Parts: sequence; structure tokens; C-alpha cells
Amino acid sequence: MSMNAPESMMPWMTRSSAVSVPSDDIEALSVGDAAALVGVSVRTLHHWDDIDLVVPKTRSNSGYRTYDADDISRIHRVLVYRELGFSLASIQEILDDPTVDEDQQLRQQRQIIGDRIGRLSEMAVGIDRLLAARETGTRLSMREQAEIFGQDWRPEWAEEAYERWGDSHEWSQFEQNVAHLSAAERARVHDQGEAVQRELVEAKRAGVAPGTVEANRLAEAHRGSIDQLFACSHSMHSVLGRMYVEDERFAANIDRWEPGMSVWLRDVIFANAAAHGVDPTQATWE
Repeated sequence: MSMNAPESMMPWMTRSSAVSVPSDDIEALSVGDAAALVGVSVRTLHHWDDIDLVVPKTRSNSGYRTYDADDISRIHRVLVYRELGFSLASIQEILDDPTVDEDQQLRQQRQIIGDRIGRLSEMAVGIDRLLAARETGTRLSMREQAEIFGQDWRPEWAEEAYERWGDSHEWSQFEQNVAHLSAAERARVHDQGEAVQRELVEAKRAGVAPGTVEANRLAEAHRGSIDQLFACSHSMHSVLGRMYVEDERFAANIDRWEPGMSVWLRDVIFANAAAHGVDPTQATWE
């Protein structure tokens, strides 16, 4: 939520709830009492009066501003719109325009807030799972690894990957993203990776040359399958491409798809990276 308001909405929510004064019971409040009731500063109410946003209708015998129930209600409405990110000028236009269906507008904003709360709640659950796993030293189980990387995945590869990249931002991102995935979603990631793999094999068999439009499209599809787990730049993709050939274990595994596949895939990745301004032979993990 926007926090650009002079005061956060939270003090208003806390104090007004604690005071619990029905608006009908408000006859006339001084600016100080009104500010304390709604959780804003006296200076803010003075400013809102000066710009005609909330102008108290009455004055005390001494000539000071006093706020009645309607004034307090308008302040509450200003605070709601302010917290939703509306400018003071926009709020004034809404509140003073008799053609605006304010109830409908507030219902729409309530839906937006509800959706935002839902997304943040899902993120919080994922972070809780990640923190719990870190506290116990738990990483992906063999079953979870297989659901993402395939049945040929070996536990020692996960250990080696952790030793190599465990302190990197990408590894943290990978763990956090995976923490959000259900078993069905891990299977979906795996199936999408398998589909890209089949397309690559068919392209090599069809004689698609690295650097062509089709080869570059497939390189992006391959990078996109990795991107589901962590942000994979073209430079990182090139590093992986080198590893596919230079690490004999990766090379042997990839060449099982199709003879010579590891070298062809590296060349496809390299050509696509070069098309995006990256020198694949000098690429680093960044």
C-alpha cells in the first residue's frame, strides 16, 4: 500500500478503533481532539482546511475550528483514499463530485486490496517454508528434485550445485521459488522442460543451425524454462552452455537425448547470447 500520506493509515485504524466513538455522538471537537480521534496531526488537518479538502463547518465561540460528525466522516473517507494511493486533489474531486458512485469505487478498491493481501499471504507462506527449511538444513528431497529435474537427477549433483552456487543470489531465489511450488507445480515445471528438450532434439535432427531465427527462439525457450526457477541472464545461460560441454557428466547426460546434442545446444545458446550483446566465451555468472 502507498505510504506517501502524511500519516500512515495504521495509527488511524488503531486509535479510532480504540476510541470507538460513534459519529452520531460527536457534536463538536476541537482540531486537537479530532486529530487524536482519527490519528493524524493537527498540522495535517490545518493543511486540509487550507486546501478546502476538509473544511470544518463550525467554529467555537473563540473562533477556533470545530469538527462535527460529518467532518469526521469525511476525514475517514480521505484517509481511506489516501492509503489507496490517491492524490489529495483526486480525493477532493471524488468527494465533491455528485456524479461519482463512491460506494462502487470503494468496492473496487476493496477488491484490489483483497487481491493484494492474497498474493502477499502466499508469499509469506513460501518464505515461512523457506526459513523452516534453512533452520533445519533441509533442501529439496530426491522426490522433489526428480519432479523438477527428471528421474536421472543424482543427489550428488544437488550437493555439488549447492557447494558451487549456494551463496549466490540466484540460489536463494531458486530456493524461495521452489518453496512456493506444490507437487503438481513441480511436475508442471518438469513437463515444460521436457517439452523444450524434445523441441531442441527435433530441431537438431532437422538440421536447424545455431544463430537462425528458429534456433534463437529455442534458446530463449530453454532459458525461459530455467527462468522459472531463478532469473537466468544471457551471460548465465552462456556459462551453463559451457558447462554442458566441459563437464563430462552433463555432456554424457545431454548426448543421451541425441548424439552430439551437448555441443549443438552450447552453440545454440552461444549464438543467441551473442545476438543479445553477450560474448559467450567471456561470459560470467552475472
